[in-house]
Amino acid sequence: MRSIRLLPAALGLATALALTATACGPSETPASDKPSAGASSSAPASDDGGADLSKDLADKLKKHGVDLDKWKDGEWKNWDTDTWLREAEDFVNPVIDGLWDPARMQSAKSPDQTITAQAGGGGTDPTPRPVKAQREKTPYHRNAAPVGKIFFDAPQGHMVCSGTIVKDPRRPGKSNLVWTAGHCVHAGGKGGWYRNITFVPAFNDLGKSPAALNNAQPHEVYPYGQYWADWAVTSGEWIKSGGTNQAWPYDYAVLHVQPQRGGKSLEETVGVALPVDFSAPAPAQSGTVGAWGYPQAPPYNGVIMHKCLDRATRLTTAPATPTMYRIGCTMTGGSSGGGWFRVLPNGTTALVSNTSIGPAGSNGWLAGPQLGRGAKAAHEMVSKKFAR
Repeated sequence: MRSIRLLPAALGLATALALTATACGPSETPASDKPSAGASSSAPASDDGGADLSKDLADKLKKHGVDLDKWKDGEWKNWDTDTWLREAEDFVNPVIDGLWDPARMQSAKSPDQTITAQAGGGGTDPTPRPVKAQREKTPYHRNAAPVGKIFFDAPQGHMVCSGTIVKDPRRPGKSNLVWTAGHCVHAGGKGGWYRNITFVPAFNDLGKSPAALNNAQPHEVYPYGQYWADWAVTSGEWIKSGGTNQAWPYDYAVLHVQPQRGGKSLEETVGVALPVDFSAPAPAQSGTVGAWGYPQAPPYNGVIMHKCLDRATRLTTAPATPTMYRIGCTMTGGSSGGGWFRVLPNGTTALVSNTSIGPAGSNGWLAGPQLGRGAKAAHEMVSKKFAR
């Protein structure tokens, strides 16, 4: 009875998402819950793909002890805890042109250590039944255009998460905002901001296998190009104590990105961005939700987009912390940061959460934060910063 009752809503969600995709195909060439903002750090992209640093930006980097030339020559690999920038205003992410080539992207791993949590006591519903993740239809740019992969460097090496293009209320039709998890941009209580953060919408658009991707053209790997983060906002709770059970309900982040090549906004290029639902409906009132992402940890390989549809239930990770959403889903690490979508009463598909954690040692469910006032403030902070 449960699966039959869910079927119409699940189909509606999938259809609504598909209808938001752009009709133009990809280009043929690579083209308290308080938010804490990172500082703008990347150079403005020029039409020829250059990343010339302005004097103001160069001065800012020097203030943080970053010499751009040394950084590009490999100084970014220095993860000394005494110099690792961790405070909200310390975020820097200079563009290193050509760093994320297809081979480097394929070598990226999922931040597995974050997909571990023990459920708390009160405020937790029974563990949901596993829902087998379904492979998204290709080409992705026609079926799940807002979804992509986020690549970044951490002390553990090249890492990968998932992300979603979301609307910018102050730049209608021209958003450069990407929603993801806090643990995809900042190490939380054990470290600082991750580096070389870039977003690739509709990664591996045709759903090629890892072997086939080795010989794929760049536009097949990143059909819309790459978008480097030049501003990041996550919650103050995540920066202070991210990685603990007290911080998982605040595991969200907003990126402002810029094209590595060209001048069009992310939304203009891809053709779609989703609104964010900050009403934080209780799990029982949220209806059917869908989680999208690129699971990397076994049995998945990280190059194929998947989705899960289920009704949300409650998960509490620690006493006196907000309740999280939880759904049955077999996606693994790598899907972290991927958007959770629901269809609003007016028929609009909106982002309502993002993948944060799952169980240690098995792959049966995912949990994500409720996006309330703090998340809305983070979104507003980025939007206001880049308002024109």
